[in-house]
Amino acid sequence: MDKLIRNGVVIDGTGEVMEDAVIAIKDGRIAAIGPADDFIGINAEQVIDAQGGHILPGLIDTHVHMMMEIKDMRESLVTPFSMRFYEALTYMKRTLDAGITTVRDAGYADLGVKQAIEKGLISGPRMQISVNPLTITGGHGDNWMVSDMDLTNKAYPGFPSGICDGPEQVRQKTREMLRAGADIIKVHATGGVMSPTDHPEFTQFSMEELRIIVEEASYRKGRKVMAHAQGAEGVKQAVRAGIHSIEHGIFLDDEAIELMLKHGTYLVPTLLAPVSVVEASEANESMPAYAVDKAKEVMEIHQRSVARAYEAGVKIAMGTDAGVFAHGTNLRELALMCDIGMSPMESILATTKIAAECMGWEDRVGTITEGKLADIVIVRENPLENIASLANTDNIITVIQEGELKKQLTVEAGITG
Repeated sequence: MDKLIRNGVVIDGTGEVMEDAVIAIKDGRIAAIGPADDFIGINAEQVIDAQGGHILPGLIDTHVHMMMEIKDMRESLVTPFSMRFYEALTYMKRTLDAGITTVRDAGYADLGVKQAIEKGLISGPRMQISVNPLTITGGHGDNWMVSDMDLTNKAYPGFPSGICDGPEQVRQKTREMLRAGADIIKVHATGGVMSPTDHPEFTQFSMEELRIIVEEASYRKGRKVMAHAQGAEGVKQAVRAGIHSIEHGIFLDDEAIELMLKHGTYLVPTLLAPVSVVEASEANESMPAYAVDKAKEVMEIHQRSVARAYEAGVKIAMGTDAGVFAHGTNLRELALMCDIGMSPMESILATTKIAAECMGWEDRVGTITEGKLADIVIVRENPLENIASLANTDNIITVIQEGELKKQLTVEAGITG
């Protein structure tokens, strides 16, 4: 065996807990898992002592923006284009250090970034990419200002513009994103908090346009579509069009929830996103006034909507919108999920098994199961007793990605819980 992890409590991502368990890793995959007695006499090149800590599958965030982190607008204007790639190296490290080994990028990472991780040129979470979200003129994703200053991300080779209007433009832009290597298509079905000229309740794209996007994506080996959708009407249009996951879901009504249940649509709540915008403004950090006003307006409505969806049984996958706030603080989302009624175990499942299913990668990641990729996280405290402890990266003592040790903290004070 390459590695053995001993002396830990396994929360395996299926809802089961195994005391004093051992996990064997070989060739980057989980070779075996079981009680310690089953591994007597088995040797390995490396033995990792979990010291009584809790062992989880590598965690998954299904909504991040690895190529950005909100900064002062004036700083953005004087930052060279290429700097974003170097800054992203830090964002990726912070994400891995938080125990997140897999992400679905909801906009702005291109194929080169994904391939650099896969080839081992840089260290970062395993990625699915959407390249550039599709948006209407004047919608969420169109950052033209009334001053005529345009802060919308500019197209470059491998990164097509996402602005499109009308059926034929929508079809072409979907094809361009797929050609550029998109694993999933991202569409802005409504306005948003961070956009300058719209509101979260504004509906974007027609039913015909949304159906074309879903149709075009499905031609490429069943590619799915994820929709930034905050207003109720936009959510309902997206679900009826066959969109796979609703991102944010701020203004859900009973009909929207019923449609999501009927179609098996995932909800990715990103509860942390509006909270972080308000916190940044209160800390006197630069944040556009229009974004702060909208975040304050929707924060409690958002929490109530997600609570209703959870109570109704909508499938919930953990996603955060990291990039709107600092990367590496993603796991604050789990405590917010518990605040709306989920149990600690349910929030962990949303960040492992259900998140993997949302991404279509349930055969690779999401649970500690023989044959799956060896993505393993060891945490200092028991997250079932204190889910908020996961938000402190000092409590994430070991991170293993595909059998490779990415983080190992020296434990001096011992394990609690």
